[in-house]
Amino acid sequence: MKNLLRYLSDYKKECIIAPLFKMLEAILELAVPLVIAQMIDKGIKDGDTDSIIIRFVMLIILAATGLGVSCIAQYYAAKAATGFARGLRHDLFEHILAFDYSTIDNVGTSTMITRMTSDVNILQNGVNMFLRLFLRSPFIVTGAMIMAFTIDVRSALIFVLVIASLAVTVSVIMKINIPLLGAAQRKLDDVLCLVRENLSGARVVRAFSLEDSQIRDFDDTNADLTDIMLRSGRISGLMNPLTYVIVNLAVVLLIFTDRIQVNEGILTTGQVVALYNYMSQILLELVKFANLIVIMNRALASADRINDIFAIPCDTRSFADTGIADTDSEPVVEFRNVSLRYHEDADDAVSDISFKIHKGETFGIIGGTGAGKTTIANLIPAFYTATGGKVLVCGRDVNETDPAALRRFAGTVMQKSVLFEGTIRDNLKFGNTNATDDDLETAARWAVCDDFIAERGGLDGRVEAGGRNYSGGQKQRLSIARTLAASPRLLILDDASSALDYMTDRKLRSNIAQLPFKPTVIIIAQRTVSVMDCDNILVLDDGAMVGLGTHEELLESCPVYREIYDSQFGEQEGA
Repeated sequence: MKNLLRYLSDYKKECIIAPLFKMLEAILELAVPLVIAQMIDKGIKDGDTDSIIIRFVMLIILAATGLGVSCIAQYYAAKAATGFARGLRHDLFEHILAFDYSTIDNVGTSTMITRMTSDVNILQNGVNMFLRLFLRSPFIVTGAMIMAFTIDVRSALIFVLVIASLAVTVSVIMKINIPLLGAAQRKLDDVLCLVRENLSGARVVRAFSLEDSQIRDFDDTNADLTDIMLRSGRISGLMNPLTYVIVNLAVVLLIFTDRIQVNEGILTTGQVVALYNYMSQILLELVKFANLIVIMNRALASADRINDIFAIPCDTRSFADTGIADTDSEPVVEFRNVSLRYHEDADDAVSDISFKIHKGETFGIIGGTGAGKTTIANLIPAFYTATGGKVLVCGRDVNETDPAALRRFAGTVMQKSVLFEGTIRDNLKFGNTNATDDDLETAARWAVCDDFIAERGGLDGRVEAGGRNYSGGQKQRLSIARTLAASPRLLILDDASSALDYMTDRKLRSNIAQLPFKPTVIIIAQRTVSVMDCDNILVLDDGAMVGLGTHEELLESCPVYREIYDSQFGEQEGA
């Protein structure tokens, strides 16, 4: 939590004003029982109407002033808490965006979403309640005990006994409840992960009629979360009853003791009422303070979870030379015995891959599902770091190259098309924020998506979240247009035309071959028709390199390539 307090540095004034005004409110509340005591002892007892009216007006003034002071305190506490959450959420989001692919895979999307939403909101609530109560509640409890000593020492000893008993009760309950709160947050991650997977994979679940199985899995996980929350709720639910029992027993003891002293003339009726009111104030404030402890424990648990995210290192290296130039003297892309495993205990996704791609070439990569095609595509822009060998772009190790410059040089169209809510213009400008409408329309023509863009109202056409109002082929072509708008020197198409029909795919490849900025092109595909015209084709099988050459050479020398070709065109045509 200490590391996160820096987000309150811009709200020092609010952090001082809020608790001070709450203390002022507490002082006003502590004065109320004394005024009531005087009203009883001097006004009601003696039948002095003027004295009763004066005390009544004083109570009105105390109440009105307390309300105003409380509103000011609440405002500044809320301002500090929301500002704290805003700064924290901004930095957390910025930190998460700096993660490489491996870190995102290891941490998990659902975990990061929970940290960004639930945990930050819990912390915001914790800061708000802390500023409102951390001085007020202890001050009223202490103040009420001191005021009780000024009235009667013997009665005040009961206050000391009550406060000690309540402190022990709260401590025991919190010690049991804190681990449960942490476990509940972790289990919430599991629930969120299941929900996210089922929503994104709803079609797959229905295609295999696994609704009942997924519902059972969700019910089991949700039941575990419910069980933890119920246990936590039962334990924390003991707080209020036990507090009320202890205080009410103290009230009975207080009234019994004070009755004797009133009969002996040691205490007045007004003083007894004041002592009772102070005991009630202690009860209310201790209940609030107990709830504050629950909130702060949850906030501390959330702070630890957020700090765990901040503790994950990001690549903060600085690079003096940020330019990449493709020359005829060096291959644009070179793999030297490259291997990659996604996790330490996993098998290699690709192993011992070596090839070169020269300037202006069109290079194809083909293989079955899981062969490692996307892995190679992700290694070139350094989305992942090779666990063996070297990946070079224009003769420079990608791990020693400025990532921003590398990704400006190499434009990648992902295997899964991702569009963002907004307009078509907004999405295409991801590739080049300075692009004009003419530039975007030109990129759309190259990507063969100008026809349906016109039908959608041009560049102002709406795109829903995830591009769900577009077909798979339309999303792929928009993704290609977005990358082409940046005019990359190296264009990587990672199975980017898998949803296109053969005619559209052929027109797209023809347009790419005629691009005016003449990029080096890498086409990754499962269809041989997409790569058969490439200058060189790399064939992968189960992460291993099993062929490299032209289409005709591979038909003769590579059984895997021949099998893929025959499965798509038939043996007679391939013979």
